[in-house]
Amino acid sequence: MSTLTDEQRELIERNRQKALLLRKSKNNPSDKFLKRMGGVVELVENKTICVQGNKFIDSGGGFLIKEGESEEKKRKIVEMVEPLKDPDRPTCTECQEKFAASFLFQHFEHPVCDKCRDDEEKHSLITRTDAKNEYLLKDCDLDKREPILKFILRKNPHNSHWGDMKLYLQLQIEKRALEVWGSQEELEEEIERREEKKCATKAKKYNKNMKALRMTVRSSLYDRTTKSSHEHEFGPETYNEEDDNYSRNCLTCQYSEVFEKM
Repeated sequence: MSTLTDEQRELIERNRQKALLLRKSKNNPSDKFLKRMGGVVELVENKTICVQGNKFIDSGGGFLIKEGESEEKKRKIVEMVEPLKDPDRPTCTECQEKFAASFLFQHFEHPVCDKCRDDEEKHSLITRTDAKNEYLLKDCDLDKREPILKFILRKNPHNSHWGDMKLYLQLQIEKRALEVWGSQEELEEEIERREEKKCATKAKKYNKNMKALRMTVRSSLYDRTTKSSHEHEFGPETYNEEDDNYSRNCLTCQYSEVFEKM
């Protein structure tokens, strides 16, 4: 059975004291200073608490944000989660030991302790966009199909002004994809079908553009030939199935013209 270190106990106690101070400050309807512990802690103004010279802003969501920190640091909030007690502690699916709290269990309800957490491989996170593209999932598969998948918000690393990214646990995304498609084989077959369709569409567009280009070039050549004194008199058109084009011969000379129709 895992036990808390002295450092962890100290952190939990500090968070508990902050929560008590915040709860008491909310019950005070005035904007006057709240003095406690010899003036070390005071309510500076609404939703702002000063603790040992540091100001904390009440986010309204049950946690405090230190005033003056950068935007990135403000997002790294200290969530006041009380460790579970026996016999409520879950068992880690990796090491089979009970644990009081963990990142994966707290955010994704995935019973793996922090000691066994593997951010690089087994317990990696995936963005919402990648989850939809790689596993062919729709918004309803993530937001409406039960159980609704949990996620965490992170600032977009490419542009700080863009919206927050939603990060999901890839293990849970893979499981949801199997629920939607039935099996890994069917998912791979659908991915292959869509890729073939995409390639066929690109090839069709390319051939159409090339055909239009060839017709433009041949039309310009035909215009130059018709400027001579001789005017061609063409016979019936002949379709060449192998080359997918048409040809016709002048009745009064040996000129032959090959062309295509759109």
